[in-house]
Amino acid sequence: MKLYTKQLILGTLLTSSLLASNTPGYNIEIPQKLITPDKVQTRIGTLKFFDGMPDKQTVQKVYDNLDFLRGIDVFLNYTPAASIEAIRLGLKSIGADDYNKVVVFDKLMDSTPLFLTGNTDTVYATSIIDLEKNGPTVVEIPKGAGPGTINDAFFRFVVDMGAPGPDRKKGGTYIILPPEYKGDLKPTPNSFKDNHSVKAKINGKMQNVWIAHSRSYINWVILRGFLVDGKPDAASKMWRTGLKIYPLKDAANPKKMAFINGSQREFNTIHANNFEFYEEIDNVIQKEPLSFIDPELRGQAGAIGIVKDRKFNPDKRMRDILTDSVAVANATSRAILMRPRDENIYFFKDRQWATGFIKDDYRWLDGTGMRGRNMDARTLFFYMATVNTPAMALKIPGIGSNYGYCVTDKNGNYMNGSKNYSLTLPANVPAKDFWSIVVYDPQTRSELQTTQKFPSKNNKRDNLVYNKDGSVTLYFGPTLPKEAPKANWTQTVPNKAWFAQFRLYGPTESWFNKTWKIGDFSLIK
Repeated sequence: MKLYTKQLILGTLLTSSLLASNTPGYNIEIPQKLITPDKVQTRIGTLKFFDGMPDKQTVQKVYDNLDFLRGIDVFLNYTPAASIEAIRLGLKSIGADDYNKVVVFDKLMDSTPLFLTGNTDTVYATSIIDLEKNGPTVVEIPKGAGPGTINDAFFRFVVDMGAPGPDRKKGGTYIILPPEYKGDLKPTPNSFKDNHSVKAKINGKMQNVWIAHSRSYINWVILRGFLVDGKPDAASKMWRTGLKIYPLKDAANPKKMAFINGSQREFNTIHANNFEFYEEIDNVIQKEPLSFIDPELRGQAGAIGIVKDRKFNPDKRMRDILTDSVAVANATSRAILMRPRDENIYFFKDRQWATGFIKDDYRWLDGTGMRGRNMDARTLFFYMATVNTPAMALKIPGIGSNYGYCVTDKNGNYMNGSKNYSLTLPANVPAKDFWSIVVYDPQTRSELQTTQKFPSKNNKRDNLVYNKDGSVTLYFGPTLPKEAPKANWTQTVPNKAWFAQFRLYGPTESWFNKTWKIGDFSLIK
């Protein structure tokens, strides 16, 4: 009896000891990292729970926040698609609404039309092709064409043409296949290094062609011709007499080409930065096939109500949230562009000049696969610019083009249109074809609008005054600085900011090995 009593007491003490270490309401101790407190302070306010179960106000708060975050995701990740849609609508607004209608900037692109960082230095020819409507489409490129590209409706690379393309500036015929094409034609390699063509029947005759397969119905054709003796006339004539676009099925009897002059025309090709952005994306989703983007990306749009074959009609709550989302996402894109935090963006450690192709990759991959896609880098590029091609990131001396942009002076301050600045380019600028500096408006990311027709300087078009050592000093400000050559001056607008882009066509070795360095913008006091 005494032994039994002792065992009972010992068991009771042991049980009491174990219970004392248990988490209340449990038979064992639960790790605290699993427990949700009854109140949690967060950036969206106080969240309240009963034993981990969110109360009504908390449920509403977190769902509002989730919809807000989804709206931001769609803006940041779908900017490429919205940009192509805006280009389509912009070209349509001036009459380029069919495959045979091409906008040519006969007198170059001035600051009147709104284009993301368009240049003043090449003669653009641009058109939209609709592969759903027309099926496989033929594009004939004339001999002598500069860099040209076709991008799909998500601004993904389809094929290069002209100088960096497989025709290598000799001209040729391209066939673009729609996403659901099941015929006998197969894509060719289409790289600068591997440029072999194949035979295909066009209008009953076998021809040498290059073939590319697009993932979307809508595709943007953007071609560039070089100035001759500083003038655009030869390139304009080249496009108007040599460029042909037509459906393969109509090769025997295509519509006559119609060319529309885009110079000094007022029209917009830039996506919205307000709620209309989501309506632009809805247009794209409704038009394109399901295979156009992967389920993960499609799910982001679906989470805010943008679903193929359904009407996008958010209620007042959702519309208000998305209006807030787009405002924050727009600010985020501007911060990524104007104050990048990725050190890999800068060409030189001691300069302010940055690249839109971080890690020299047009897909914004890190080259190893370890990090995956640099999402901020992609946002930066498409918020600022258009035309996505490997040729813009290639390191082949004398081929393609390379770009740098700059939003701050040498002290890291934004450029102010009320002040005067100088910029010196050392002698022997590494550009086989030409170089230019263009000034842009940060609001529209289009050419800055001043009393000057072109807010830029170009070594082929402008009669620049060079320094004795072969360098050239350029000037930027609201009025011509004292003792500055007028030919070297680009006007800015008081009480407005601005940024610049430096272009090298046919960049040479000293640009790639960084033995030649462009200067920084210096404030003239």
